Amino acid sequence: MGQPRLAIDLDRLRQVLAGVNRFGFNPQSGGFNRIGYSDADMAVRAWFEDQMRADGLMVTRDGVANLFGRFGPANGPCVMIGSHLDTVPEGGAFDGALGVCVGLECVRAIRAAGLTPAIAIEVVATAEEEGRFGGMLGSQSIAGVVTPEWLVTAQDADGVTLTAAMAAQGLDALNALKARRKPEDFHAFLELHIEQGPALESRRRSAGIVHSVAGVRNLRVDFIGKANHSGTTPMNLRADAFAGLATVGAAIPEIIAQHGGENTRVTIGKVDLRPNFIHTVPGQAEFVINLRDTDGATMDAVEAALRDQIEVAARACNLKSHIVEQSRIAPVKLDSTLAAMLHEEAKALGLGAISMPSGAGHDAQTMQTLCPAALVFVPSRDGVSHSPEEWSDWGDIERGANLMLAALLRLSGAR
Repeated sequence: MGQPRLAIDLDRLRQVLAGVNRFGFNPQSGGFNRIGYSDADMAVRAWFEDQMRADGLMVTRDGVANLFGRFGPANGPCVMIGSHLDTVPEGGAFDGALGVCVGLECVRAIRAAGLTPAIAIEVVATAEEEGRFGGMLGSQSIAGVVTPEWLVTAQDADGVTLTAAMAAQGLDALNALKARRKPEDFHAFLELHIEQGPALESRRRSAGIVHSVAGVRNLRVDFIGKANHSGTTPMNLRADAFAGLATVGAAIPEIIAQHGGENTRVTIGKVDLRPNFIHTVPGQAEFVINLRDTDGATMDAVEAALRDQIEVAARACNLKSHIVEQSRIAPVKLDSTLAAMLHEEAKALGLGAISMPSGAGHDAQTMQTLCPAALVFVPSRDGVSHSPEEWSDWGDIERGANLMLAALLRLSGAR
């Protein structure tokens, strides 16, 4: 008989995730609030750093608060594994944090077995992945794809600048430019994440191996009309900014039908009306259109159609319009060789893994610009994420974590 396969310790994994989720927990809602560069976000990083040091990892931070724990040779390339610790407001318990904790648990399992990697393993907790400021700053800094112009102009939905938020935590945003690492520093990048969608659960599959990650574009649109009395202004003489917004929103399904595809997603998720009073025709509407697709040409076509529709709505509703591109992340195809290896390991573990795209952005897509990258999904109950109701079953998590462990053993040459 062959040797039994090395496996993760599920109780130990549960404990470290529970430790992470002591930070930013809201007992009233059940949600988690570790917004990028908030006090809770920085506190959980300090705690996780202590955890990795206690396990004997060589721990470092860079200028944007990316956290690295290295196990194995001090020099040479590494297999990096991890995800992010920050959350959206009132987020769930698993998004991002699970992938970081799985990375640490895999190292703990390898160390406990007395194995040593020939190629170092680095556990990473990236900074500001959730896009508070419109990007994925942590992994983008590692990959060297941030610019000075973006760093000094980026701001969140409340107008807080990236430079101010980082300065409040003793960080200089321009140090992101010094955080770039070289391609030769990496052998591969691995990330485990919850799916955040219903595909795996609906197909009763234990894991998804991602072949491509959707690009993301955020367009901020301003419609400017004229605020006026809701009772005395005739309908045909109004310059109603909300009517323009509603016209654009109603046109989205037809735009996707004509110019998009099965992976196209268009969302208007943030809207501000002014003066926002029940008895006043809205004189201004500011909203953000979030566009996603795995194909760049499709994104171009859908964006062009959206811009045309904004002009049509403005003319029809007697409005002025203004469009600003807030952020842009290109769609990415992940490494096919790594994906094939993961499918082999999944088969050996008896997992019903499928190949699939990701509609959400992840650090793996940024890291693919620097080195071969792979992304593994575990099922999300009812497809819910970015919510206190977010949940993944621990049996699925255990299977996904053991897949990551098998991949790490193979890529690092641990003996």
